[in-house]
Amino acid sequence: MSVATRGGAEVVNFGCRLNIAEGEAIRAAVREAAAPDTIVFNSCAVTDEAVRQARQAVRRALRESPGRRVVVTGCAAELESARFADMGAQVVRNDAKGLAASYGAGPAAVPGRDYTPALSGADHARAFLGVQTGCSHSCTFCATVIARGSARSATINAVVASARTALDRGQREIILTGVDLASYGDDSGASLAALVEALLALPDLERLRLSSLDPDRIDEALFALLTREARVMPHVHLSLQAGDDMVLTRMKRRHRRAGAVELTRRLKAARPEIAIGADLIAGFPTEDETMFANSLALIDDCDIVFGHIFPYSARAGTPAARMPQVGRGVARERAATLREANARRRHAWLDAQTGRITRMLVERDGLTGHGENFAALTLAAPTAPGRIVPVRIGARDGERMAARELAA
Repeated sequence: MSVATRGGAEVVNFGCRLNIAEGEAIRAAVREAAAPDTIVFNSCAVTDEAVRQARQAVRRALRESPGRRVVVTGCAAELESARFADMGAQVVRNDAKGLAASYGAGPAAVPGRDYTPALSGADHARAFLGVQTGCSHSCTFCATVIARGSARSATINAVVASARTALDRGQREIILTGVDLASYGDDSGASLAALVEALLALPDLERLRLSSLDPDRIDEALFALLTREARVMPHVHLSLQAGDDMVLTRMKRRHRRAGAVELTRRLKAARPEIAIGADLIAGFPTEDETMFANSLALIDDCDIVFGHIFPYSARAGTPAARMPQVGRGVARERAATLREANARRRHAWLDAQTGRITRMLVERDGLTGHGENFAALTLAAPTAPGRIVPVRIGARDGERMAARELAA
């Protein structure tokens, strides 16, 4: 959850990087609507816990700030609009969250079909740039299609213009994000590789990072950019979800285990410094011990060092919610086991970084940041935020590595 306040209005973002980027559009819309005494909750619905947190935050705001206008938008609001309205909050459609009319005194905003790029604020060293929303797949566990509709992409020209805005205000790394980022351009005939090439034509773009990618959609053009282009950071996060073929089939995922293992092998062979991240769900319906063991082994087989791991959570209206459930307690235990295994592999990987030289983007605190492969680093002495500095990596302290700035 992130909170940002501008001129009396407050925006609270839950969940994914796309929501963080869209939060800036919400702030701009609230300012344009001249609604300063407003708090907007930009909610997430990836799990039951995410929805529960949104409900709890809205209730607290209504109780503690009775004079303020409380608005809830985002995926949880889309799935539980009546429930939030019954609490006394105003509900804004996901597609209308960036429109000033949604926060004004007039009639409700009517969203259009086109997707406008969502650019995060200037108060971070990195810029999150949302280029796509919605999803046209039908994974059995996911409520995204219900909450955000089918996949829609911003135009390449519009994305490049937003990137230009970020660069002009001094942000030197851009992170492309979306609900189903690898499907970018499916609705317009473009492609994610074409978008990346267009962004790399901006000479002052120093670092480009991609958020979660569907492994089945990494074609040869995108593979070449991930492995050969120095300004595309060596950090690939894959939407794997499971490591067992039967579970993947029941999830209606488009890849299989062997394909995921081969993809990561090819990525590492072509660019050894690439760090692999992955989304993994524990305790999917019907998952037995053997199926879970296959997912557990995937951490080593794919060299996953950045795991985004969570227990399965049944989402109302999805096919998986009607399948035989393994139970929340089992799902939580398996998620904990996956996290422990992933932490061991990540710590070994981090320890192997000791002594190496990398370039670190310094965050706004002047001390912390990330290397090119997304290793978390902490400087011994502060420096100007937003700089990209050469550092030598020292010893690990928990999840972070010590770093010493080198002379340019």
